[in-house]
Amino acid sequence: MARPKDDPAVLAEAYRRVRGATEALCAPLTTEDHVVQAMPDASPPKWHLAHTTWFFDTFILDGATAPDPAYAYLFNSYYQGVGPQFPRAHRGTLSRPTVAEVRAWRERVDAEILERMASGRFEARGLELIELGLHHEQQHQELLVVDLKSALLLNPMDTPIVACPAAPDASPPEGFVDVQGGLVEVGHGGSGFAFDNEGPRHRTFLEDYRLARSLVTNREYVAFVEDGGYRRPELWLSDGWYEVQAQGWEAPLYWERQDGGGWIERTLGGRRALPLHAPVTHVSTFEADAFARWRGARLPTEFEWEHAAARAQPARDGTFLEDGALHPEGRATGAHGEFNHLLGEVWEHTASAYRPYPGFVAPEGAVGEYNGKFMNAQYVLRGGSAATPRDHVRLTYRNFFYPDKRWVFTGIRLAETA
Repeated sequence: MARPKDDPAVLAEAYRRVRGATEALCAPLTTEDHVVQAMPDASPPKWHLAHTTWFFDTFILDGATAPDPAYAYLFNSYYQGVGPQFPRAHRGTLSRPTVAEVRAWRERVDAEILERMASGRFEARGLELIELGLHHEQQHQELLVVDLKSALLLNPMDTPIVACPAAPDASPPEGFVDVQGGLVEVGHGGSGFAFDNEGPRHRTFLEDYRLARSLVTNREYVAFVEDGGYRRPELWLSDGWYEVQAQGWEAPLYWERQDGGGWIERTLGGRRALPLHAPVTHVSTFEADAFARWRGARLPTEFEWEHAAARAQPARDGTFLEDGALHPEGRATGAHGEFNHLLGEVWEHTASAYRPYPGFVAPEGAVGEYNGKFMNAQYVLRGGSAATPRDHVRLTYRNFFYPDKRWVFTGIRLAETA
């Protein structure tokens, strides 16, 4: 399959589309929205606009367009090989540069990159870095959404910025699909784009297993909550039980119990009654693992997930960023084979620690810090979410987060040993 980097005209069109999509996400926001930061894990929208621009300026234009040398310090995320970074937890304190100044910088970078592409001034490595930068920006589009949600939902005004997604009107298919194991191949091995952590392709052995047809729903998770799931230490990993107690968890993030005993959830479309047929989301690895244990099941490994998905070749039938809901919708089910929503809706927790594949070697230079340096104490998620661009996900895509994090659109698909 040809890649955008192989055709500068195609790459230029992808560049315009991806950069424009980031601006479109910010279009409904006020200037004040652009600078608020709710927690140390999150970043303000202005910082995402600036950091993605910094990436292109630093790695492709050699820092030629930054209007002030301080930008290299303010908007470097974690690339130690490039230089020091402004503290992440304090990004919301940056009133300068202004939003207008950041946007003007973006325009200069875009004009310079597009002009160089049009005049054939990039070598093959430069085009590869632009392609990487576009996928990097798509990652930040998702982070922009969930980071903004963490900030706006602290505000009691509950002002919607998107239309609230419609609740699904039918339960998804139940049960499990039997999957034959054996010696299987996993990891990226094709010619299309992939991040370095998706390879090398290699063999691994799987016992026979069973994978749930559908994602765990809000209805199922309510049953776990009402059965005392957050008060039963026997269901939890030790570190998970510590988080339950330390953080006072009683339900998924953004759930609120009503006076009558029911539940509502907060979305970027405002508060709504909890849609019971929709996929549960905003649960940590610890919560997903406890729920699985309560159900007498377990979480799949990332290799079980990928092997089943490769066999099924699922349609992109879930909700993605382009659909505009910015929340899992639980779209029409049962029409796309034996599994529902392997791609889209919610990132699916796995039981796999985020570790390098056999033979993995990080690229040289600062770009090599992109993924490999984080292969410690995190868990892999698969499949994409309602805030992931549709063309950004692959069956081999390995997202990763620490097991206590739950502000991202994460959900659960159960597995069983055959």
